[in-house]
Amino acid sequence: MSQRLDYKAASADAFKAMLQLEQQVHRSGLEPLLLELVKSRASQLNGCAWCLDMHSKDARALGETEQRLHLLVAWRDAPCYSERERAALAWTEALTRLASAADVPDEVYAQARQHFDEKQLVDLTLAIIAINGWNRLNVAFRTRVGDYVSPHAPAG
Repeated sequence: MSQRLDYKAASADAFKAMLQLEQQVHRSGLEPLLLELVKSRASQLNGCAWCLDMHSKDARALGETEQRLHLLVAWRDAPCYSERERAALAWTEALTRLASAADVPDEVYAQARQHFDEKQLVDLTLAIIAINGWNRLNVAFRTRVGDYVSPHAPAG
């Protein structure tokens, strides 16, 4: 598939707004590897190859293991995720698949609240909103995949 358009060039202001949202996510204080898992899982659900390429590279550069990245699609059955990560992943799936209020079950909210205080849960929700936005831009415009280089990777 070829790229439909370069959304960054087509609307620099829209791209800047998305970057500002992303910067807020990174200032939230949530663990970088947790954010990479959340971003990767939402990107799997949305079929966003560009974001999966980016976040798998960033996660590995930050020290994430190959096993955990490969098992992410089946995180419920994999013992290698913490309870906090499981709560974040369940919250991610509920919000990414959101079609109605019933799609965010009370049990999923309660699980998230056990592991995240109010501010953290709002910040996690913003991270999920942001990655879903990036997914939609990259899927809609078929952003070319594979050229991303993680800023976290060692030089050389």
